[in-house]
Amino acid sequence: MKLPGRITAAIEILEDFESRRVPLKSAIADWGRNNRYAGSKDRAWISGLCLDVLRKRQSLALAMHSDVSRALVFGALRFLWNINESEIATAVVEEHGPGALSDAERESLQASDMLTSQPLSGDYPEWLSPNIERVFGDRAKSIMTQFADRADIDLRLNTLKVDPEKSLKALMSVHANAVAPLKTAARIAAPDPREKAPGVTVIPAFNKGWVEVQDLGSQIAAASAGGIKGAQVLDYCAGGGGKTLALAALMENTGQLYAYDRDPRRLKPLFHRAKRAGVRNLQIRSPAGDEGLDDLKSKMDVVFIDAPCSGAGTWRRHPDTKWRLTPQQLQRRQAEQDTVLRQAATFVRPGGRMVWVTCSFLMEENEDRLAAFQKDADEFLHQPALEQIQQSGLMSTDGIEALNACVTPDGALRLTPDALRADGFFIATLTRKG
Repeated sequence: MKLPGRITAAIEILEDFESRRVPLKSAIADWGRNNRYAGSKDRAWISGLCLDVLRKRQSLALAMHSDVSRALVFGALRFLWNINESEIATAVVEEHGPGALSDAERESLQASDMLTSQPLSGDYPEWLSPNIERVFGDRAKSIMTQFADRADIDLRLNTLKVDPEKSLKALMSVHANAVAPLKTAARIAAPDPREKAPGVTVIPAFNKGWVEVQDLGSQIAAASAGGIKGAQVLDYCAGGGGKTLALAALMENTGQLYAYDRDPRRLKPLFHRAKRAGVRNLQIRSPAGDEGLDDLKSKMDVVFIDAPCSGAGTWRRHPDTKWRLTPQQLQRRQAEQDTVLRQAATFVRPGGRMVWVTCSFLMEENEDRLAAFQKDADEFLHQPALEQIQQSGLMSTDGIEALNACVTPDGALRLTPDALRADGFFIATLTRKG
């Protein structure tokens, strides 16, 4: 495909996204099924442009004086991808292009570098402004600007298979480097949105189980389980198992690790992933097999809760979700979180720990939920999450400073991209009185 057709495709996909309110990947997949002539490079280019539009949709709308998909795509090409106005004007009138620029579009595109030095907006839904300002105060715009940037590709080096040094050497072909604050974390710099991302999942190191694709924030969350070698651990909302595998590596295949999720379909990838990673101490408890957890009540040393949430912390990778989130959905998530907390707490033994994790920075999904829980469960007390990460043995020598900046008044951690170039996570550890 040439530039005119690619531009038209991006506009069509974004129009479909806006009209149906489906995940962007669904809109892209549907377009691809109807346009099978598009190659992998075409799809990568179109997807990258759509994602950049949604990352900075408000800023682009202000720059273009319009929020229609056509104007936003033109604005992204000009202000984010540095394609000059004359090239855009020529492309749009060629075969398969979306049609000539209007006078208003041309005037907006001729403005000098409106987004290159400073975004015009925080690029999040206006209804969330009070929630975001509650968390970040006068730093809200600067922090949220970084939630609108492209994300790096983070990797976890699997110590169940080989030592981190050997894994890093095997990752030279994809240009990965070690990254603080964990000894087992590596990073590939965010790729150009116009290009296909490095093929991590096809290199031998991945297929041997030496490495997993996992955001740094997610890895830090798993490390907050602490020193759990030989322990009894329940991953209560295991999903596809990314953090489950990280917990297994922390345990060094000792003790017993249980993985559960109320949706059995989400557990399906974990069977294969655990085998590839060399995990031998895992029991997967699936509701589909009528495999309950009653025998684990009050027996777990650690209950790890990767709770359902709004996903606000993942907006760099999934910018479509911020525009699809509604106040009603946020309220439903909070109700689900209250239920999960109450249920998961029943499995913690006296003297044991509970780790609360969300990929959301919002206080409504974190501090508020824990405060509501503790009103009826005062035997659970906050414990510094950073201490548990240090006890995990994964902290690198230069990692403590970056994480210190993320500590909340209750001793929890709120991770943000400005501090770590990681997704937004909230991590709290609570101990049950013995």
